[in-house]
Amino acid sequence: MKKNSHIPYKKALNPSQLEAVNFKEGSLLVIAGAGSGKTRTLTYRVARLVEEGISPGSILLLTFTRKASQEMLKRAAALLDNRCERVSGGTFHSFSHAVLRRYASKIGFDHDFSIIDRTDAEQFISMLRKEMGAFSRDRSFPRKQTLANIFSRSVNKVLSVEDVVLNDYPHFTLHIEAIVALSNAYRKQKAENNFFDYDDLLIYLEMLLKNHSDVRDEICSTYHYVMVDEYQDTNKIQAEIIYLLAGNKKNVMVVGDDSQSIYAFRGANFENIMKFPEVFSGTRIIRLEENYRSVQPILKLTNVIIERAEKKYSKTLFTRKSGGSLPLLVKSRSENIQSRFVVKKIREINRKGIPLNQIAVLFRASFHSFDLEIELSREGIPFIKVGGFKFMESAHIKDVLAHLRVISNPLDRISWYRILLLLDNIGPKTAIDIYETILAEKAGYTGILAIQPKSRRSKGMVRLKDLFSTIDSKPMSVSQLGEAIVNYYVPTLKEKYDDHPKRTRDLEHLVTIMERYGNLKPFLSDMALEPPNTKFNDSFLTDDQSEDRLILSTIHSAKGLEWHTVFIIWALEGRFPSIHALHRKKEFEEELRLIYVASTRAKENLFYTYPVHVYDKASGMILNRPSSFIDNIPEDILAEYSAGM
Repeated sequence: MKKNSHIPYKKALNPSQLEAVNFKEGSLLVIAGAGSGKTRTLTYRVARLVEEGISPGSILLLTFTRKASQEMLKRAAALLDNRCERVSGGTFHSFSHAVLRRYASKIGFDHDFSIIDRTDAEQFISMLRKEMGAFSRDRSFPRKQTLANIFSRSVNKVLSVEDVVLNDYPHFTLHIEAIVALSNAYRKQKAENNFFDYDDLLIYLEMLLKNHSDVRDEICSTYHYVMVDEYQDTNKIQAEIIYLLAGNKKNVMVVGDDSQSIYAFRGANFENIMKFPEVFSGTRIIRLEENYRSVQPILKLTNVIIERAEKKYSKTLFTRKSGGSLPLLVKSRSENIQSRFVVKKIREINRKGIPLNQIAVLFRASFHSFDLEIELSREGIPFIKVGGFKFMESAHIKDVLAHLRVISNPLDRISWYRILLLLDNIGPKTAIDIYETILAEKAGYTGILAIQPKSRRSKGMVRLKDLFSTIDSKPMSVSQLGEAIVNYYVPTLKEKYDDHPKRTRDLEHLVTIMERYGNLKPFLSDMALEPPNTKFNDSFLTDDQSEDRLILSTIHSAKGLEWHTVFIIWALEGRFPSIHALHRKKEFEEELRLIYVASTRAKENLFYTYPVHVYDKASGMILNRPSSFIDNIPEDILAEYSAGM
């Protein structure tokens, strides 16, 4: 470091951060614990390298979002001067694009290749599917969005299309040969049309660097220092690109946290960060363990949680912040008691002056919040939901509720139209005619029994008439009504949605919510309290903090964020971890990291809640125990409380 430096490195950085910032030659792995200032460390290192006289153009900073790299370089320029803005910063995809524009001919492409975005890619796949013909009208064949997901996952996980289908989409196994054929056609047609999709940018950069040593040497001679943010989120191809870019100098600094590796479903490879010291021999490892976010009682608990991981870089987070109450594990008699406890606590905390937008409820899967959404709407607590859909925005939930609404109100024109348009060979005009016939019968929802279907639409109409005839033939509880309609609807669900196994679980959860209602009208009233037109986007996480709304979020969508108070609901063995993960070691370890990520979002208050006596239909088990991730932790670290027991 220069003696006349005007940047107060020692004052601004803790000893571990300073060590990372001062590191210059060779490979460095910075294990940055949650809330430990990794962005600050990267920013100061950029400024230090430039201040040392390193040419900004010879420094490459790779991040996962353009905004992240721009923000770091802007902060570095504020620390030093505008030279820092000339550092080569960007995402893996933007860097790949720039390189390939220059060297495309080396791999058989024109320099003016076209990049197709996800929507274009899906449309292209759809066109090819129609051209191939044999399965274009098969309703059980995956749709264009699912096919695009399969092809992308194959690339990012470096797996064959067959393996992706067998592992992640087993309900499409019958179509595996056709899916592979379509994948091959898609790849061939892209090449013939000089198209690159987003995944191709990485594939072809890796190919270029591997197969053309002259190009690799030229690029390596340009970039003397390579830095990578969020290294735990890289896939196999990205890790290989970093290795190739490192050249002989191997001046590579990667920053990440193995404990926050939670994106395997996107292709992220946990082994990249674990094996970095093997790939780059002589790597120095620096741990950032001082936390600037959470109070010590929260850190004490999260240290215990992550220590249970089988594979990890051991670290112990600590803070200089004083005070803080013990995290609390709350056992409740039912899901609804769980929801009411959370609502009550939110009210209490809000009354103490904590804004709603500084409180978050986190969950492993989107449907886990459905019951809570009903309670929040009933209590008039405004909220925004991130990750998945709000309860009333889910099309399959709306479809089932429409059937229930016509039972409650046979004059509900909108619900009748929704139900009828689900049937084959019934369009808007026919739906209107059928509705008017039902109305004329003046027999309530059983008016549909008078419809004489034309032969071309008879099958769907016969099934619908059978459903309402069965419902009318005997008294049914609210949940029995729900179960009958769900059973009727599942074949339609399988035709409409490629992710029908997940949506079926949503509907099963809806039926469990219905079990606590003795009458259909109150249930439908509670559903109607949820505004159906509420939308969300990323703006509330970044630019728009003006609205004071509670945050509901999947944990995956919450990574990188923080709140004063965090509730983690459904911390129930069999739900979190899921039944599926209990029998798969890698998935189990990733879900452990997932609860760690959720827990480390909290600054001051942390609550885990779980209901008991939950019947799991898939396994036939009664779920009663708290998540094994937080079970058997001493009460001086995690306090316990019972709600409604």
